[in-house]
Amino acid sequence: LNLSKHYQHFVAVDDLSLTVNKGEIFGFLGPNGAGKSTLLDILMSLLMPNEGNMFVDGQAVGMHNYRNWQAHIAHVPQSIYLSDGSVEENIAFGLPSRQIDPERVRQAAKQAQIDETIESWPEKYQTRVGERGVRLSGGQRQRIGIARALYKCADVIIFDEATSALDSETERAIMQAIDSLSPDLTILTVAHRLTTLQKCDFIVELDEGRISRIGPYQELVNRI
Repeated sequence: LNLSKHYQHFVAVDDLSLTVNKGEIFGFLGPNGAGKSTLLDILMSLLMPNEGNMFVDGQAVGMHNYRNWQAHIAHVPQSIYLSDGSVEENIAFGLPSRQIDPERVRQAAKQAQIDETIESWPEKYQTRVGERGVRLSGGQRQRIGIARALYKCADVIIFDEATSALDSETERAIMQAIDSLSPDLTILTVAHRLTTLQKCDFIVELDEGRISRIGPYQELVNRI
């Protein structure tokens, strides 16, 4: 991954070279305007770099094949959109009821560590979540967002500040759930706080569109 992306005369991401191996957890850290969102958009092929290339398994991703790459990615944003339907429908989001695989829904919920909570509700997976998930807590909404990503059977999951709106205890629980996911998954997560990224294999700190520091959590802590 060697990228440069310009917005008019402002360089959002410049001279950024990074290798992510399958199964690794990468955390991205930096202040507003550091280039985190732009980098994620490039990684998801929502933006194409003006210069440089992104390679997946040695193949450059471009306009001719970016949709194939996107099929391998699931995105968990800060604010999870939930429809006024059942838990099952929201995990298998966008599918008609007849196409939903209930066993796959349950497996995804188990991996996201929300299965016990759902099973404790009287209507279980048929429980209606309310408009925008109003009947659920913030942590429950985020876990359903994780389960939704897992239901997709993606190879890469991107967490875009998915825990920043949660209290510290709930955030720790969500990060623990993320850490317990399959070792075959490649996970990229963005956060504002270094402590949120303790479980990452590597943390990339961005500043003005460039990598200012990179390393494991403890190494970065020791440099402060």
